[in-house]
Amino acid sequence: MLPTPERRRRLSSADREQQIVQQAIRYFATFGFAASTRELARELGISQPLLYRYFPSKEALAERVFKEVYLSRWNPAWDLLLADRSLPLTERVHRFYRQYAGVILHSDWIRIFILAGLSYDGINVRYLARLRERVFDVVLAELHREFDVPPPTPQQHEDEIEFIWGLHASIFYIGVRKWVYRLGVPEELDRLVDRQVEDFMTSAPLVLRQLREPQLP
Repeated sequence: MLPTPERRRRLSSADREQQIVQQAIRYFATFGFAASTRELARELGISQPLLYRYFPSKEALAERVFKEVYLSRWNPAWDLLLADRSLPLTERVHRFYRQYAGVILHSDWIRIFILAGLSYDGINVRYLARLRERVFDVVLAELHREFDVPPPTPQQHEDEIEFIWGLHASIFYIGVRKWVYRLGVPEELDRLVDRQVEDFMTSAPLVLRQLREPQLP
C-alpha cells in the first residue's frame, strides 16, 4: 500500500513567531514603519488576531525586529577583541571592522536602520548608544594608551568621538550606496575596509595631539 501524502506540518508557536519576525524584517526593510497593525497583518499574509497573539502592538513587533537584526548579530567576541592588548591595536581595529562590515553591510540591516531613523524613534538611539560604549569609547581609550596622550577634557572627548565617527560612517556608507542608492560598490570589501582603517590609524596620533593643543581665542 502506497503511503498517503504527508499532511502539511503545523508550525509550532516558536516557529510561527519566527516566521512572522522574518516577514516583518523584509517588510520594514522595504517599506519602513508607517503601517498600522491591520496593514502589517495583511502584508505579512496573516490575520490581525494572529499577529496580536504574538505581538500585541506594532511597537512590540518592531522591538523584536530590533533584537533580531541588531542585538542578535552583535558578536560578543568583538568586545574581547578590542580589549585584547596581546594584539597590536591596529590589528584589533582592522579585525573588528572587517568582521563588523560583514555583518552590517546587508540590505535588512542598512535599510531598517535608515528607515527607522526617519520615522521610528528608539532603534537608532539605543543602538548608537551601544556602539559608542562598546566600540568608540574603547577604541579611543586604547588610542590614548597607544600614543601616550593625556586624558581628554569633556569637549576633547566629544571631538574625538567625531573623529572615530568619520571612520565608522565611511564603512556604513558603503551599505548606503549599495542598498539605498542602488550604486555599485567594490567587491573586495575587506580591502576597502582595511584602507579606511589604515587612514584612520595613521592620522590618529596627529589628530589626538592637535585636539589637546591650546585653542586660540
